[in-house]
Amino acid sequence: MLSESLRLCYSRIRAVFVPEALRKISSHDFASPSTRPTAHNDLMLRNGVYPAAVTPFGESGRVDIASFARLLAWFEAAGCQGAVLAGTNGEGPSLSAVEKRDLLRQAVPFKGELDLILGIATTSCDDAEWLCKQAGRDGASAVLLMAPFYFREAGEKGVAAWFELVMSRSPLPVIVYNFPQRTGFTITPELLARLSRHERYLGAKDSSGEVSNLAAYRQATGDRLLFAGNETLLIQALESEWSGSISGAANAVPNWLCQIVLEWFQGDKESAETKFQIILPVIERLRQSPQPALNKALLHRYGVLASPEPRLPLEAVSEAESCAAADLIRQILGS
Repeated sequence: MLSESLRLCYSRIRAVFVPEALRKISSHDFASPSTRPTAHNDLMLRNGVYPAAVTPFGESGRVDIASFARLLAWFEAAGCQGAVLAGTNGEGPSLSAVEKRDLLRQAVPFKGELDLILGIATTSCDDAEWLCKQAGRDGASAVLLMAPFYFREAGEKGVAAWFELVMSRSPLPVIVYNFPQRTGFTITPELLARLSRHERYLGAKDSSGEVSNLAAYRQATGDRLLFAGNETLLIQALESEWSGSISGAANAVPNWLCQIVLEWFQGDKESAETKFQIILPVIERLRQSPQPALNKALLHRYGVLASPEPRLPLEAVSEAESCAAADLIRQILGS
């Protein structure tokens, strides 16, 4: 009964938030002669914006799937191509493996046209394999696989072998995730070139903020998918023929980011660059604040999430900080 009620709720939300004009946008609108949705061995994901979705929790501290259904409708209405579940912004390290599986399983009926990607951050090959297989059974399009962490003694040879072992066991295409500020390990262009030759490799996300990776990663991987995690580099990434962004900021301002990427791939680069300069102070403000707490607070203000609370050890932002960020977005973007 609850599941059917949620489906009806989602259908109503989608009818309101996803206009007919937006539904007619196809993946070809995000393609250009130099950067197209990439297919290798029948593995496909579209260029565009993929929010690193927050994970809403209810009063009991458990995942609030009704709020998550609203969140997916919010993303689809903005023109997002998909969403990452249980990633960094989704408090993945605070979710059990079973909770991650169940979050994906419960989200699939509400995904609309979105591609869902399951975030995986673990040092255990067995845990990573189990999540890959569960994601394959439950309807994910791909997984986002972070480099193993904790063992600072691990070298590039061992990390390469770890990625290759997990990819060889995964039924789904794998996006390799470089976030050295969290893992303590940097995925070099040379390592990425090696991983890109694996049949399960689909692309990479880079959240390092290293400008030099824009050209180096593209050269290392040919025409494979590349997603910027640091949105302040979005235009530079697109100039380097990257595919879009897997973005934490897209929780709060998905429509602007989607429009920038859409216009870029449609050839209206001047308009995309102008919009980017307008939104850049908002992106910088979002990135300077505790996340995902601020994104959750803003989504709560917008009526998307029932509660802004993160799971311990993270804490909610103050009302003053939430209000200040909302005011800045309203002043700059008018919404």
